[in-house]
Order: sequence, then structure tokens, then C-alpha cells
Amino acid sequence: MVQVLVLNASYEPLNITTWRRATVLMLKGKAERLEEDPDFMIRPDTSLPTVIRLRHFIKVPYREIPVTRKNILQRDSNCCQYCGYVGNKLSIDHVLPRSRGGQDNWENVTTACLACNVLKGNRTPEEALMPLKNKPYRPLSNLSFEATRQINSGRHKEWKKYVIGWTA
Repeated sequence: MVQVLVLNASYEPLNITTWRRATVLMLKGKAERLEEDPDFMIRPDTSLPTVIRLRHFIKVPYREIPVTRKNILQRDSNCCQYCGYVGNKLSIDHVLPRSRGGQDNWENVTTACLACNVLKGNRTPEEALMPLKNKPYRPLSNLSFEATRQINSGRHKEWKKYVIGWTA
């Protein structure tokens, strides 16, 4: 099923919806098409939208994303941030170890394979001579997780310019 990125009037990503819902929003005049997929046609002269923008601004309350194992793994694309290992033997590593005052926050935790986590031990990445592939960051929204997954899978490369915080 073709998914559509829904942007607020300010071009801020709001949601990911189905092509049917996006088409209804456009027909009602509530949204406009920004990007389309020429491979999928509704009618011979109309292709499916992949990015739409609402015509009126919607105020969305800010909700902070909790620092959980699942969210950290999702932020880091289930990949060791030291060696690039992708698999199921991943753990959570503190960049500045907890024994040295490191906190459980987005900017201090990252995904590491078991071998790299043991090798790094109770040291910082600089002390262990193990540079991080990507610096840990606080994700802006749960939507950025899903959108990043879609972009990385190759399905919706055109979403890159609309998703803030997207990392390759």
C-alpha cells in the first residue's frame, strides 16, 4: 500500500497516512499535492500522491519521546554505532559511562553490538579509540522514526527534504 507523508501548512511533518485518505483530503480542498509517484496511477492522467500539505495550520501539542531500548534501537536503525553490525545481538551503550556520571538521556546513549560494548568497557569512545558513526541525538517525533525507516528502505526518497533530523 502506498503511504503518504502529511505536512502541516508550515511544512512540518504531521502524519503518515494512506493514499486514499490523502486523496480525500485533496478532493475536499483541505490539502495540496507536493510530490507524486508516477509508478502508481489512480486514473490514466492522475498519479498517487506521496507528500501532501494541509492548507490550514494544525496546532499539535509537543510530546517528548521516552528514552527506551526500543526507541534507541529504532533511532539508530538497529545498527551498531561503532562497527556497523546489523543484527539481533545489540545492546545499549552509554557514551559517557554511568560510573563516570553519564546520564540516561538521548544524547548519551547509543546502540552497540555486544563485542563493541565489551571492548569499549568503562571508557569514552575517544579513550577507547572507537569513534561513533553517528552522534546520538534527540529525535523530534515518533513520525521521524517511521519516515526515516521509509526513506532508508528506498520507498520514499522524496521525503528526505521534508523530514527534519533525517540521517543517512
